[in-house]
Parts: sequence; C-alpha cells; structure tokens
Amino acid sequence: MMVAAVLASYAMVAALVLPRLLSQEEWAERAPRLAIAVWLAACASVVASAIFSALAVAIPATVIGHGLAGIFEACADVLSDGAALTSPLTRAALAGAALIAARVTYCGAAIVVRARWERRRHADMLNLLGRHDGELDAVVLDHDEAAAYCLPGREGKAVITTAALRSLAPEQVAAVLAHEQAHLRGRHHLVLAAAETFCRAFPRLSLFALARGEVARLIELLADDVAARHHPRIHIAAALVWLGTGRAPAFMLGAGGASALTRVRRMLSPAVPLRRRERIAGFAAVAFLLAGPVAVAAIPGLSSFLAHRCHNISIF
Repeated sequence: MMVAAVLASYAMVAALVLPRLLSQEEWAERAPRLAIAVWLAACASVVASAIFSALAVAIPATVIGHGLAGIFEACADVLSDGAALTSPLTRAALAGAALIAARVTYCGAAIVVRARWERRRHADMLNLLGRHDGELDAVVLDHDEAAAYCLPGREGKAVITTAALRSLAPEQVAAVLAHEQAHLRGRHHLVLAAAETFCRAFPRLSLFALARGEVARLIELLADDVAARHHPRIHIAAALVWLGTGRAPAFMLGAGGASALTRVRRMLSPAVPLRRRERIAGFAAVAFLLAGPVAVAAIPGLSSFLAHRCHNISIF
C-alpha cells in the first residue's frame, strides 16, 4: 500500500507542479526537440503513475515476485472463482486502472481515425485542384491567401499556394518548403497526436492542456531549426513575415500561424545552444520521468522476488 500511496501522491503533485515548472524554462527554445521529449515524458509519467498506483493496490507483491507465471495463475484464479475480487478496494483499483487505460486508448484511436479521414478528404481535394511542381517538390494550390503547409501521412506532401509563390522570393520559397519537409520527415503529426491524446483524455488537468500547446509551438521551432541547417535564417524569417496570417487546414502542419512573429525574432536572434551539461540534465529528466514510476512500482515485486530466490537457495 505504501507504493500505491507514493505513486498516487506523485501523480497528483506532478500534475500540479510540472506545468509551472516546465513552462518557466527558457531553455526550451534553445533545444525544442529535448523540450518536446520532456513535456511528453511528463504527461506519460503522470498517467503511468496513476495506473501503477491502482495496480499496486490490486496485485499483491508476492505474486509479482514469484514470476510472470504466477501472475497468469493469479489471473486464472480470479476468473475461476472471483475470490480475489471480493474486496471492494481491489475491485475499485482494477476498475480505475482499466478506466484510465481505456480512456487514453479510446481518445488516441479517435484522434488518429479522425485525422486520417480529414487528411484523406483533403488529399482528394488536392488531387483535383492542385498540381505537383517537380522543381519545388510540392503541390501548388491556386488560392488567394498566402500559405504553406504539409499533408502528413505515408504519402506526405508539401503544399504552397499561388499567392505565396507570388509574395515570396525563390530562396524564401525554398526555405519555407524545407520547413514543411522537416515536418514530414520528422513525423511531427504523430507527436502532436500524442499530446492531443493526453489533453483530450484528461481535459481538466492543466498539465496536458499546456503540453499540447507547448508541443505544437516547439514543433514549429524544431522545423525552423532543421530548415536553417540548409537555408539562411533571414530567408526563413522573411517567409514567416509573409505567411504569418496564413492558417493551415485542420490536422495539417503549417509554416504560418499565431507563433510566426515570435519565430521571426528567434530566427533573427538565435539563442545559444545548450551546453553539454544542460543536455545531459535534460536527458536525465526524461529518463527519470519515464522510468521513475516503473521503478517505484517494481520495488515490492523485486523485493519479493529476491526474498523468494534467497529462500529457495537457503533450502538447497
């Protein structure tokens, strides 16, 4: 019960403290990829802690300690006579763990299905109204609004409007399309789907809402950095100025948007990259957030396993 209390307390405290702690970190813009990993690890840590807390109440440590076969035998005993489910606390714990897991799974599946449907419909529209430009390696769409975005998926493609082509210089077009290709190669739509899943599953917790917004912002910064490896930052900044008011369709990733002007300043005044010590600290934070709940949940089972093995050795 002590482990269950520790995990439950951590889940509640982390859900309240981590949003304030992570949102105040200025290093996120200096290392957007690492910051994305920290935000998603924080969300996964809270959910995993809640599930493991319920399982720690329902499953005795001795069962885990005696091995995986013992777990299957215990499950079979529960299904056969139901004696282990007579405790209201055990039933409530199992129901809570199942509810959390089912909620996350359902929301994730719903987001993926809806996104695929929207993207398929948009792809059909592009096939009718757009034309592929081999030199740009992008689909050109006749539209009066200057915009550039990408259509994620197995056959992902970058899209740019004719208004954007008229407004931007050729080098700026190349820079903004490199931004969209960075989204496609990095499969950033899957990262956004993960953040959206947590937020939709638990909409009242500020951690998940902030994580969704921050991940969406940081993904754009990351794509800017990838594009800046091959194109001058001034060209990316100039393109963002023209595309700042453009909006990508639903479930797409666009170069413009609300954060465009902030990204312009970042392109013109790049921050100093993280030092090696700071990066190691960030990776350690990700490892702690992901492995911490698992390690705490495994302590009783590991202790019981060692005690069981030592007892068998002493007999022989």
